[in-house]
Amino acid sequence: MPAFEYIALNPRGREEKGVLEGDTPRQIRQVLREKQLVPLEVNEVKEGRNPKRSGLRTYRQRLSTADLALITRQLATLLKAGTPLEEALSAIAKQAHKPSIERIVMGVRSKVVEGHTLADSLAQFPSVFPKLYRATIAAGEHAGHLDAVLDRLADFTENHQAMQQKITTALIYPILLTLIAIGVVSGLLGYVVPQVVQVFENMGQELPVLTRGMIALSHFVTTAGPYLAIALVLLAFIFYRLYQRPGFRRRVDRWLLHLPLFGKLIRSKNATSFARTLAILAGSGVPILNALQNAAETVANLPMRDAVETTAERVREGGSISASLQRSGLFPPMMIHLIASGEGSGNLEEMLERAADQQERETTTTISATLALFEPALVLIMGAVVLIIVLAILLPIFELNQLVG
Repeated sequence: MPAFEYIALNPRGREEKGVLEGDTPRQIRQVLREKQLVPLEVNEVKEGRNPKRSGLRTYRQRLSTADLALITRQLATLLKAGTPLEEALSAIAKQAHKPSIERIVMGVRSKVVEGHTLADSLAQFPSVFPKLYRATIAAGEHAGHLDAVLDRLADFTENHQAMQQKITTALIYPILLTLIAIGVVSGLLGYVVPQVVQVFENMGQELPVLTRGMIALSHFVTTAGPYLAIALVLLAFIFYRLYQRPGFRRRVDRWLLHLPLFGKLIRSKNATSFARTLAILAGSGVPILNALQNAAETVANLPMRDAVETTAERVREGGSISASLQRSGLFPPMMIHLIASGEGSGNLEEMLERAADQQERETTTTISATLALFEPALVLIMGAVVLIIVLAILLPIFELNQLVG
């Protein structure tokens, strides 16, 4: 039984939106009229409809990582409790705290009721449920352990969301501090320095070298500053467009891997995603070749993704995962060592989980240490810049006092 979104007018003349299940749009309109609602629009819940032609919002729906983790955890819990899949999806839709979640879950449920598998039902919302997510669920359905696979997927999405939240929270204060520092320095150079120094220029006094340099910098900020900002925006836009091209993006990604500190963070983050994904897929019964190909899609850095795809080809030819990854020189040595141990002992899944945990801890530690050094360094730089500006203003005053004395 399909799910339909509707827009209708209530007796007060206000629009109401919601989701109902029915066989046809005509049946939904009849149900709405029985509820004393005037149907304006009724459409089947599915992704891909142009929003310009519809007042409904099912076009390329997206959910946050936190929402996806919540849905996965709820579904895993209900299935482990013995609740049928259709009833579990219905319960999740009723408990949804966002209309978008209700629409998506009801759309998935309608396909399940029609006889489709859960993985095929999720495929109608590809921007909500990634290919990796659907492939893992398909493997769980095929093996008959959907509840266990969903439980592991819930752990994965929750860990991923927690990692993102840690990084975002850790970066908020440094970003705000940097923006405030730039704003203060720009204000001093653009408004304070010209007004103060103008007094000394009118007196005809020869200004110190530091003051003259500060005046020149202030003049540049006030005259060329807006044009420089526009140029930076244009350069950012051009870089964004070029970055969409695989060749240019691959060169940039490779350069990023060689940066002193950020390169290590990029390696750790991508290695964590790869190891965690491969562990889930291998534990769900997905063949190792397919698991490697699907895990490669979670690696954002293109050279590292190429290394995983090359690894899949070498494994197809009889090679080992650890040897191929080590040959690329892009993955952390500790992770390669743990994978090699897993291959040798036949316990690859557990070793991949350990590798992912180890990389997550290392990433968190590196970020914390970097921010612990960055914040006082930024304060010191800010203080030094303000000191130079103050000296540039005070030096002419000192010289004037000496001349008067």
